[in-house]
Amino acid sequence: MGRILDTLVVAQLRAECVVGADMYHLRDANGRRGIDLLIEARDGQIIAIEVKATAAPSREDVRHLEWLHERLGARPAIGLLMHSGPRIFRMAERILAVPIASLWSS
Repeated sequence: MGRILDTLVVAQLRAECVVGADMYHLRDANGRRGIDLLIEARDGQIIAIEVKATAAPSREDVRHLEWLHERLGARPAIGLLMHSGPRIFRMAERILAVPIASLWSS
């Protein structure tokens, strides 16, 4: 289920980011840490996104986003944990949990 959700989210965001941003996937050299999606705007702003197939994300689910913030300082504008639950809430400083369904709502 997780890979399907990852693919769905990336495909939707790719359509939204055609102009003005680049998209990347990040893994560290030893493969222990990674970020599902980095969106880098032309001005250098970065949005880091993790996708989780859970309706109840936990602090453990944002550990790689926190790792990236520690490595890059203020450069990531925000970290998003996209989840299958119904609401938006704060997970940590500059890290929000956001429903995947919000990609299709206004």
